[in-house]
Amino acid sequence: METTTRRLQIGISGSYGGMNLGDEAILEGILGELRATLQAEVTVFSRNPTDTLARHKVEHAVAVRSLTRKEIAPEIEKLDLFVLGGGGILYDRDAEIYLREVVLAREFGVPVILYAISAGPLVTAAARRAVQQVLNSSGSVISVRDRQGYRLLEDVGVTQEIHLTADPALLLEPEELPIEALHAEGVDLNRHLVGFSVREPGPAAPDIDPEEYYALLANAADFVVERYDAEVVFVPMEKADVQHSHGVVAHMQNPEKAEILRRRYSPRQILDLMGRFDFAIGMRLHFLIFAAIRGTPFAALPYASKVTGLLEGLEMETPPLGSIGIGQLIATIDRSWDTREEIRAKINRRLPALKGRAKQTNHLLLDLVGKRAAEGAEPAARH
Repeated sequence: METTTRRLQIGISGSYGGMNLGDEAILEGILGELRATLQAEVTVFSRNPTDTLARHKVEHAVAVRSLTRKEIAPEIEKLDLFVLGGGGILYDRDAEIYLREVVLAREFGVPVILYAISAGPLVTAAARRAVQQVLNSSGSVISVRDRQGYRLLEDVGVTQEIHLTADPALLLEPEELPIEALHAEGVDLNRHLVGFSVREPGPAAPDIDPEEYYALLANAADFVVERYDAEVVFVPMEKADVQHSHGVVAHMQNPEKAEILRRRYSPRQILDLMGRFDFAIGMRLHFLIFAAIRGTPFAALPYASKVTGLLEGLEMETPPLGSIGIGQLIATIDRSWDTREEIRAKINRRLPALKGRAKQTNHLLLDLVGKRAAEGAEPAARH
């Protein structure tokens, strides 16, 4: 092993510390690859530094969204590498916020990698212009996790090379979720179990009334209970999902056959739970990613392009939620249930390629570190 007098200083910025299990799974995937290949001190630019430090055991965490540009500058200047991502962070409302640190890194000569990001929706002229200008002028290494993000960055005028990789959460391994915890949640492991993930309708169905939306999903859940003699388990991926899960259960005819997970679990524990499900029906991207990792057949309820991106990677079809009626939804679920072994086989065929793409992002990072070292910066220790 090579040695060095100091450890590499790496900063990672994204939607972390926000108590969304999908975002935390992304960060865990990035850190897992990083720790396996580099010796580094990591600073996470987080919404909740206390949570990030406890959850991920990184060396430093900074409350970036509460700091001014002047206050955050010293944290960027000391870095050897700045990582933006992963996840769906370049969209209309927040793109310029996330790009602020990229601009600072460029000013200080700190190399930047966009790590398996998603992009969109990018409709406003200001957001599209910011993405185009910052990415073209920063000299960043750009990687995206799906083809839709790739196409959108091209459409807004990004001329830098774009690398198609995959979501780093695909590289997670499960952590045992004790059976006692599931019993305490009221989950009957002796029944067929179908996992559900719901959230607010989102941009895919902006005009749908919440009561109609809850009734639509409740009808689907009741169908699963009655048709497959199953218990449905609602898996909140963030705090707001609990409210929407209760909204669905309140409209069910068989609410006694539904459980909503109430306790706090890690992404790896939810990944373990996913392996206990016979089937999964979900809206949240990382709920579906966890199903894919465990080879659990699923039917997707898309609410955003990033879900469609995963389905493209797995070569699976998906219905548009905004225009779907209960008959179509139940037919889709029933067809997916009947062909679940075919779905499982398709996932198992496609997953290795997706995992391989997910690993490529860290290779791009290592190449960037090596290039930096070759240009005269102090090299980091490699395992």
